[in-house]
Amino acid sequence: MQEVDLAAVATRVLWAAFGLSFVFGAIAQRTHFCTMGAVADIVAYGSWARMRMWVLAIGTAMLGFNLMVALGWLDAADSIYAAPRLTWLSAVVGGLMFGAGMVLASGCGSKALVRAGGGNLKAFVVLLVLGVTAFATLRGITAVVRVNTVDQVALALPAGQDLPSLVAAATGAARGTLALVLGLLIGGGLVAWSIARAEGRSADVLLGGFGIGLVIVGVWWASGRLGYVPEDPNTLEEVFVATNSRRMEALSFVSPVAYALDWLLFFSDKSKLLTIGIVSTAGVLLGSAAWALVSRSFRWEGFSSVEDTASHMVGAALMGVGGVTALGCTIGQGVSGVSTLALGSFVAFGAIVAGAVVTLRWQIRRIERMA
Repeated sequence: MQEVDLAAVATRVLWAAFGLSFVFGAIAQRTHFCTMGAVADIVAYGSWARMRMWVLAIGTAMLGFNLMVALGWLDAADSIYAAPRLTWLSAVVGGLMFGAGMVLASGCGSKALVRAGGGNLKAFVVLLVLGVTAFATLRGITAVVRVNTVDQVALALPAGQDLPSLVAAATGAARGTLALVLGLLIGGGLVAWSIARAEGRSADVLLGGFGIGLVIVGVWWASGRLGYVPEDPNTLEEVFVATNSRRMEALSFVSPVAYALDWLLFFSDKSKLLTIGIVSTAGVLLGSAAWALVSRSFRWEGFSSVEDTASHMVGAALMGVGGVTALGCTIGQGVSGVSTLALGSFVAFGAIVAGAVVTLRWQIRRIERMA
């Protein structure tokens, strides 16, 4: 067997991930792609335009991912989302925390990167607090609490928790065929719903929805196809290079922010290597900054009050703890995870939206009482 140059493969994967995340940042800055904003628009104004953009991104990513599964390029089982053990309580609790946190912090992890690229200094504080609390929930004090509480509650499934695997285990049908059929039905249905009304066919919605969705598909391909080595010359085991989880990865913005801080703080430690998660945080930040500068929308912005500072810091902490507990954020679970058709991702997605809705309504009532 021809020996594989892992360093060269890793370099290609990292450049691909950086380029795709740079595009993500530019598109998100241009179109105001924001999950919290999408939910807030519905609760406060009854506008579904940005929600259609988000759903369009999900449908596009779902179609692309499951087409690649049908072609034999990828396997959902190689991701962190499709394990047979469904930690549903972690998804619910973590999702509710993350949803509440992103409202208090004026956006999720990806939005904080986009806002920081546009000159928002509050977003840098959010990212710092999010990264520290996320790392603590990966390996520190809150990790001990997480592992010994919510992570103990789980359902053992007969196959991977992605729908094609579960249906295949029950019917004996081919997983690739089921992935194609279910991907077309569910993903195609989401795309159709998104563009069914005129508000879903505006230039911003189409660019944000299709653009973000295709970026996620591209990162899945870069990690699961370009970065897949069937036999590591050092261990003789299969490996997905340049990932923190050692599994196939797409974009997510909670744990990667923590790993990026870790890489920056311990840069001289040669064991700290760049990964898809780390370069994607830089890519989104720089892509957003590039568009903000080109469009002349770059503006410095800071906290307006002590209350504003406290709200953002509490929200960031909730996102850091909640995002790790739920195995992802609005992008990590809400787009990347859901694209695999994993049950846990749908649960986390629903919990994030529920947490955001409850917190938004609490904020509205609070403002009304103060007025």
